[in-house]
Amino acid sequence: MPRAAVLGSPVEHSLSPVLHSAGFTAAGLDGWDYTKHDVGEEELPAFVRSAEKRYVGFSVTMPGKFAALEMATEATDRARLIGSANTLVRTASGWRADNTDTEGILGALDHVLRAARVDSPQSAVLLGAGGTARPALWALAQRGVGQVTVVNRSDRRAELAPLARELGIEIAWATYGDAGTELVHGSDVLMSTVPASAVNLYAEKLGHAPLVDVAYDPFPTRLAAAAAANGYPTALGHVVLAHQAYSQFEQFTGHPAPRKEMWDALVRAVETRDRPQ
Repeated sequence: MPRAAVLGSPVEHSLSPVLHSAGFTAAGLDGWDYTKHDVGEEELPAFVRSAEKRYVGFSVTMPGKFAALEMATEATDRARLIGSANTLVRTASGWRADNTDTEGILGALDHVLRAARVDSPQSAVLLGAGGTARPALWALAQRGVGQVTVVNRSDRRAELAPLARELGIEIAWATYGDAGTELVHGSDVLMSTVPASAVNLYAEKLGHAPLVDVAYDPFPTRLAAAAAANGYPTALGHVVLAHQAYSQFEQFTGHPAPRKEMWDALVRAVETRDRPQ
């Protein structure tokens, strides 16, 4: 019985099993199983290397994405460029690392740009400078964005500068103290890569552009509610989660991802989780 799993810590909240299990059922992959394991960064290499042969792949969430890339025996170009991996696929000689967070954020970005009728985005505001900011920059570059203002509590432009140069993006820097409405006005998209609570105090000031928010807890986030109230289209983290999972599913199974069935199962899970009991 082939198996896959999501690895991270904490991981109990993960909705990846919902997506992949729905995909297995829809694709007729009887006997396939997808589970979750609480695995920290330091534990990840040993866990993966000792995994029974039935495990064909792993989805990797924080804090293990950097360790996943380091322990892999091969890696895709985009995983090397981003500097982390959220996907490990068993090969004949070991494990291949990939970063499908790129596809996740790109899928959410395309959703928002279509809704906002923006064909050629030029500028963006990016909240956060951590690990998720890197695939976010990649996605923005794929759609032609050349100017990005990064908003973060500390100045980490040196960490992002090499990637930005490689992608052809010019970065400006701001702190949350600068996070007034004027910072966002005129930008084609606002992208948040930080936990929802990190921007709650600034949500009303920042919610003035089409929004991709990688958080989906709570649902909607305060930032997403503010942007929607101001008439802007939004895509939350469950959209990102779905799009990054489609490619993982295909790499794990060799079958096309049943996107509609996976998406419908995820939406039901999100709505049920956030419904008052």
